[in-house]
Amino acid sequence: MVKIQTTLPKEKKTKKGKKNNAKYTRITVLLVLGILFIFALAFGYWLYKTVISPNVQTPDGKEVELFIPTGSDYTQVKDLLAETHCITNEKSFDWVAQKKELPANVHPGRYIVKNGMSNNQLVNMLRGGLQTPVKVKFNNIRDVDQLAGRIAQQIEADSTSIANLLHNQQYVNQLGFNQYTLPALFLPDTYEFYWNTDAEGFVNRMFQEYNKFWNEERKQQAQEKGLTPVQVSTLAAVVNKETNMTDEMPRVAGVYINRLKNNWLLQADPTLIFAWNDYSIRRVLDRHKEIESPYNTYKYIGLPPGPICIPSIAAIKAVLNAEEHHYFYFCAKEDFSGYHNFAKTLAEHNRNAAKYQQALNQKGITK
Repeated sequence: MVKIQTTLPKEKKTKKGKKNNAKYTRITVLLVLGILFIFALAFGYWLYKTVISPNVQTPDGKEVELFIPTGSDYTQVKDLLAETHCITNEKSFDWVAQKKELPANVHPGRYIVKNGMSNNQLVNMLRGGLQTPVKVKFNNIRDVDQLAGRIAQQIEADSTSIANLLHNQQYVNQLGFNQYTLPALFLPDTYEFYWNTDAEGFVNRMFQEYNKFWNEERKQQAQEKGLTPVQVSTLAAVVNKETNMTDEMPRVAGVYINRLKNNWLLQADPTLIFAWNDYSIRRVLDRHKEIESPYNTYKYIGLPPGPICIPSIAAIKAVLNAEEHHYFYFCAKEDFSGYHNFAKTLAEHNRNAAKYQQALNQKGITK
């Protein structure tokens, strides 16, 4: 009886201990899971703050242009970003950039940094080379050197590299032009370019635009006028310098086409100014007409060797759609409105010219 009594309590104690151990194990597991969950939440929050949450705060909330020059490395990119003062936490940006291998994938170009961007968005944009094009605009250009300077203000290529390329006769000849006709290649307008475009990239794009503009229809129009596309641009440049009034350009073009058809001298004052290379001349005098130059249209019949400026598209279209009339002369109006008086006879023209010369004298314009 004693043995039975002593055995039964031991069995009860063992079962109770097992229950307690299981309970403690469950609690421990729950605590560990709870701690891991808290760490996971903390890590997730840190990851969110580092990768996904906004880390860009631009001045006044406006977009910021970031220009990354060709050949830049990651350190230079970080310096450029620092100069913008728009990265709230530079360390978190660097962490994301390193993880996404931006240092090995730096691309030059113009990038638009927007307010509220996350590190992930900014790094993806830079790593993918997702740059925003620039709008390159040029007009009222005198020559290719001035063009080089104007373009260099808008893309990465400097004016020297552009000018040197445009003066490389071998390269120019390959495009089908020469030193005199090259201005005809360029069509003033607004074009989209990637900012990191080099000199050759710019000229090649202009060559594509030239070929696109001079389609079969326009070539046919030129042929009907007895002109080649380059000759159209050459005459358009003269028209451009004669009038700023777009609505008057077709009539002025018609005068010069009449002279060409009748084998007359063009007698275009702007070609003399070009020959003298003196753009301060406002009144062409007889002495100006004596200069020895292929651009002196008072001496040599026909068109000059090439455009005296880079003509506008409006002037080119004016030549292609020149007004058909019987005017052979025109002279600036005496009211200085920018328009002209047109004449069919020399006598009529001389009367118009006398009125204009009188107006010049009254204003004291002698040269």
